[in-house]
Amino acid sequence: MAETTRADSMSHPAFLASQRPRRRWAFLRRLMHNPLVLIGGLVLAVMILAAVFAPIVAPADPLEQSSDLLEPPSRTHLFGTDELGRDVFSRVVYGTRISLTIGLVAVAIATVVGSIVGLVAGFLGGMTDNIAMRLIDILMAFPGIILAILIMGTLGPSLINVMIAVGISAIPWYARTVRASTLVVREYDHILATRAIGATTLRIMFRHALPNVVAPVIVLSTIGIAGAILAISGLSFIGLGAQPPSPEWGSMLSQARVYLQQAWWIGTFPGIAIMLAVMSINVIGDALRDALDPRMRGMVKE
Repeated sequence: MAETTRADSMSHPAFLASQRPRRRWAFLRRLMHNPLVLIGGLVLAVMILAAVFAPIVAPADPLEQSSDLLEPPSRTHLFGTDELGRDVFSRVVYGTRISLTIGLVAVAIATVVGSIVGLVAGFLGGMTDNIAMRLIDILMAFPGIILAILIMGTLGPSLINVMIAVGISAIPWYARTVRASTLVVREYDHILATRAIGATTLRIMFRHALPNVVAPVIVLSTIGIAGAILAISGLSFIGLGAQPPSPEWGSMLSQARVYLQQAWWIGTFPGIAIMLAVMSINVIGDALRDALDPRMRGMVKE
C-alpha cells in the first residue's frame, strides 16, 4: 500500500512540475561536463555575433574593389586583399552570415519534411509506412552530395537552390531517425490511453508522440548544420552554389585556387572559417547527444 501511494504521488502533476527545474539543471551539468563545449560554444557565439553585426564588424564592403591587389595581411587589411583588391576579412565576415544562414535553412527543410514523413510512417504503419520508406530508400540509394549535385543540375546554380538541394538530400536521415523512435513511442501507455479515449490520430501524433521523439532530432539537426555547411561550401567550390562575387566561403576557396602559391591568405582564412564552424558545431552536437542520452546520466553527479 505504501509503495502504491508513493508511486501515485510521484506521478502527480504537481510533483512532476516541481522536478522540471531539477532536470533542466541536471541536463546543463551533463552538457557542460565536456570542457570542449565551452570552447565550441564560444567560437560559435563569436561567429553568430559577427554574422549578425557584419556591417559593423567588417571594415569594408565585401564587394568593394581597390587598387591594393594581393596585399598580405596587415593593420589596414587584417586578412589581406584578393586579386581584385577586396578586403578578405570583410568577405570572410559576410561569408559567415551567408554560410550559417543557408546551413540553418537547409537543415530546417530536412528536419521539418523528414520529421513529418518519419512520424506519419512510424505511427500509421502498414501501407503508408511501406510507401514512405521505399521512397526514402530511393533517396538513400544516392550519396548525399551526388543527390545534391543532381538536384542542382536540374534547378540551376543559386543560393536558394543550393539550400533546397542540400535540404532534400538530408531528408532520409531525419525520416528514418524519427520513424525508428516513433515505432517505440506509439506503444507507450499514455499514447494508448489517449487513443482509447477517442483522441484523433493527428492530435496524438503531433501533441503526444512528437514531443517524445524530439531529442534525437535535436542532436541530428545540430550536427546536420555542420554537414550542410560543408556540403554547401563544396557545391559552391565546384560552381554549383553561390556565384561570384558573393562572399561565400566555398566560392572564395574556388577563386583562391589560382593564387595559393602567390597569395596564400586568400584561401587560408575562408578555409579556417569553415573548419572552425564545423568543429564547433560538431562538438556541441556531440555534447547534446551525451547530455540527452539516459545512459550517460549516471556518469555525471547531479
